Amino acid sequence: MTKLSVDKALLNAKSYIRNGQIVEAQRLYLNILKVFPENKKAKQGLAKLTKNKLSSTTQDPPRETIEKLVSLYQRGQLETVVKTAQVIVKEYPNTFILWNILGASAAKIGNLDEAIKAFQKATVIKPDYHEGFYNMGNALKDQGKLERAIVSYSKAIACKPDYAEAFYNMGKAYADQDNFEKAIEAYQKTIELKPGYVAAYNNIGNLFQDLGRQQDAISSYERAIYIDPEHAKTYKNLANVMSEQGKVEEALSYYKKALEIEPNYAEVHRNISSLVKYEIGDTHMSLISDLLKSPSIKDFDRCHLNYAYAKMNEDIGNFDVAFEKYVAGGIIRQKLLGYDRKRDSQLFKAIERTAPKLMGFSLKANNVKQNITPIFILGMPRSGTTLVEQIISSHSKVKGAGELKILGNVGGLVGIGRKAATYESLLEVRKLYLSELEKISSGKQFVTDKMPQNFLYIGLIFNALPEARIIHVKRDPAATCWSNFKHYFSTEGLGYSYNIKDTVFYFKLYQNLMKFWQRQYGSKIYHLDYDKLTIKQELETKKLIEFLELGWENSCLSPQNNKRSVRTASQQQVRNKVYKGSSETWLKFEPFLNGVFEQL
Repeated sequence: MTKLSVDKALLNAKSYIRNGQIVEAQRLYLNILKVFPENKKAKQGLAKLTKNKLSSTTQDPPRETIEKLVSLYQRGQLETVVKTAQVIVKEYPNTFILWNILGASAAKIGNLDEAIKAFQKATVIKPDYHEGFYNMGNALKDQGKLERAIVSYSKAIACKPDYAEAFYNMGKAYADQDNFEKAIEAYQKTIELKPGYVAAYNNIGNLFQDLGRQQDAISSYERAIYIDPEHAKTYKNLANVMSEQGKVEEALSYYKKALEIEPNYAEVHRNISSLVKYEIGDTHMSLISDLLKSPSIKDFDRCHLNYAYAKMNEDIGNFDVAFEKYVAGGIIRQKLLGYDRKRDSQLFKAIERTAPKLMGFSLKANNVKQNITPIFILGMPRSGTTLVEQIISSHSKVKGAGELKILGNVGGLVGIGRKAATYESLLEVRKLYLSELEKISSGKQFVTDKMPQNFLYIGLIFNALPEARIIHVKRDPAATCWSNFKHYFSTEGLGYSYNIKDTVFYFKLYQNLMKFWQRQYGSKIYHLDYDKLTIKQELETKKLIEFLELGWENSCLSPQNNKRSVRTASQQQVRNKVYKGSSETWLKFEPFLNGVFEQL
């Protein structure tokens, strides 16, 4: 061992100590002293370890100390546990269970950074500590660091191959990534290990819904109910499937079953309100009114109840109360989402800055393989995109795929400039998008993707998928903004919609971006006026089908007969014949809007 290697070993020993790897530090000091018995720094380092009782022989804290912390944790005194554990680990830094208690308590109070550091300490001290890796995965997932969370769950499973809970939470992390295949695989492994794991069956059902595999979803939900007939969430999800298929009575029966189990299930109350036309004196209204008076209702539930009560009052003509409750529900929802309109402004600016870079690496239609043609139906939410998809997917050559997150997931970073636009990156976006689209195409050449917010990625679409058709659906601005404001969206990406002024602000951002795209791509974008469509249905429908070069089929004039499942807020409206006048319903609320739409 040379002097240089000794110096390096001493530095490594200090690093090990900082990371809590006491055994490794002690080993290095002993190796140095074997060759250089009088090395002062090694002797001092080893003596310090021994003096502070930090060596591998360090005793754990007294049993009663651990038991006291666990008791405090179980009683919910988490702040006390964190403060106490932070002191104790200084004396006993090599006790993995202490670090785990500290991490679990910090995670519960939302201090995820400290929690993750504590779990890392625990797993360094005990590399086969499955619970530590599992807890770290949960904290990382809560932070949205899904890749790292999945790695932690994998390590937990490597330590404990029959760890059903780790497989289950790994499935949730994959689902959050929209990696449905991996998520289903993880949930199925959970069920193999624990055949009675109801939540896994329920979540598989949700994924099958997202994939359009309705019958598989129903089977999974039914299995969950067979195992646990009192699982209210599964009844709610089964009702959602029925609602999406237009089976209103069946949906209501399942929702009511969920309420028999959990009478205060706020989300179910809101879902029922969307299916029912209320009259004065309805007992459901009285029930919601009483629930809203309870001070113990949590914000998440109060938000659902406000939207339900607003809908009920709108039905019976109490527009002042309805408006008040739409506002109250929106305030809570926006707070829970942490919306900031500045982020939207920055996003739209980034998209316009990125557009010229995308054009510089544009793929050409005659140079790329084409087995399937996407039809993008986009625009503001609540502008009529669902009806347009019903019309187009009534054609025999078209598969209606609904609102797909695929483009944003595989190409969003390129589209907003956070990942470099290159020929290779556009080719990758194309490959990944079409690969996912083909899985749900049912063998059809044309597939609709009606995610409204794809208007953000028009530049990306034309440059990565040059064969794609784009239908931009526009509707009366005031009607669009009002409809956005009054609806509760299950997705978390529409934070602007819960405040009427923010909605108008966002609508103007959208208008300006569409003008930008129009200057770039002109007639390649087909602009369809929803209000004209409802007045001159046949004329506008034939023009649309002609643009798509599909060949005319009379079925496109009867979208109400299209039996495909619909998962948007318009799922009940599109079961009816195309009707006029929907863009005027906002006028009932005009007295309460203080002229907010005049700037439109």
